[in-house]
Amino acid sequence: MQTLATDHQRFLKKINNQLFIILLLMVACFFTWSENVAITRAIKVVGRMGVMISSIMVYHRIISYGGVNSLVYKNIFSPVLYMAYLFLGFVSFSWSTNPGFSALQWFMTFQSFVFAYFFVKSLAILDVYFEGHSIRLYHLLGNTVFVLQLVFVIGMWTNPDVFFRLTDGGEEARLGGTLMNPNELGMLAGVGCACLIFDLYRFKNKVWTIIKIIIILYALYMTGSRSSLIGVLLIIFFHINQTKRKGLKFGIIAVVMAIAPFAVYTVILKGGDQSRLEEVMSLTGRLPFWQALISEGLPREPLLGFGFMRIDYKEFFQSAHTYPGKMTHNTFMQVLMNLGFIGFTIVLFQVFFTVKSILSAQKELKLMLIGILIPIIINSFTEFGIFGESNYGILFYQIIIFSIAFRNNNHLTRLQRIVLQKKRPDLMKQMEFKN
Repeated sequence: MQTLATDHQRFLKKINNQLFIILLLMVACFFTWSENVAITRAIKVVGRMGVMISSIMVYHRIISYGGVNSLVYKNIFSPVLYMAYLFLGFVSFSWSTNPGFSALQWFMTFQSFVFAYFFVKSLAILDVYFEGHSIRLYHLLGNTVFVLQLVFVIGMWTNPDVFFRLTDGGEEARLGGTLMNPNELGMLAGVGCACLIFDLYRFKNKVWTIIKIIIILYALYMTGSRSSLIGVLLIIFFHINQTKRKGLKFGIIAVVMAIAPFAVYTVILKGGDQSRLEEVMSLTGRLPFWQALISEGLPREPLLGFGFMRIDYKEFFQSAHTYPGKMTHNTFMQVLMNLGFIGFTIVLFQVFFTVKSILSAQKELKLMLIGILIPIIINSFTEFGIFGESNYGILFYQIIIFSIAFRNNNHLTRLQRIVLQKKRPDLMKQMEFKN
């Protein structure tokens, strides 16, 4: 339907607001909003459980209003292999060096998995039964990121002690504070830019969207995240390559060329400080840490690892020449340590089939998912990543998996046709006319 009835528009506006709120709350639940451990756990576990249930309710509200569950699966290897990864993680509780920690991490990952399933399925049902609607994943996710980044931008001026984190012996203040790892906050900014760029294509009035992007980029700069800055530059050049409008292309290139040298010099090269440059070349100590993990840690438990999100028999892994670490700062290394070569093989094939499915998707979906994938994959090589300890990068990756996992079955069953006839006789007439 190209023109939706007024009553459908009211319903869709309500659903759009509900989807935005539950996505905002879900992502916000990954932040550490309180120094009280009990409050933080309540938000991260109980809060996310409530949001997950809300996503199920919204899905059933859409179905009960004007649709049937006619979706079937495609690109099945991506979700199936991810479920195999989760299953192996669940089984690993039996040999984990800390079963309680493994169980908590697994449960939070499973929560976001269920949320992503129903959230994306809701959008897919809307595409089928409310053709012409304006609800878009990139708009919901882009606005979610904007709101959260705006909180930090305001907070850095009103309460810098909370919203800034001092690093390098107090020489550098990075946006994130006690609430979020600066590199993770930078990755979130990258995802927001990737999504809001699509609003530039869609909306005629681009001023408000540009303002949102500028605020997000400012927050990104204040995080001091090198990997996230690289991710955003890749996203921008990726979109420049896609557009056929020469004026827009040259305009974006001019802005990027003016800003990029300053950003690269101050954020990536750290102002040319020789000692800081040496630190950058070793990825702030990550390279020797990874070498020690492979040479010393992995041979102890090579096949099945130390258990879900565990990298050693003790709480921290440390060799004679590295800092102590509770996680590997590389999501693929994390899988290798906690689930061994078996888990690592599952993950490699899962990522392969996911990327393969993205590249075969229709153009808008493909561009959106690649844009989201770029910052979370870059982050995966230096931080928690898509297979690390619970973080919103995992949620975004799960959303990507389900975004390429559904298609509509045009041949409704007799029962589905009867149900749809009662709910949407107007739609049934159109479907019969098309057939």
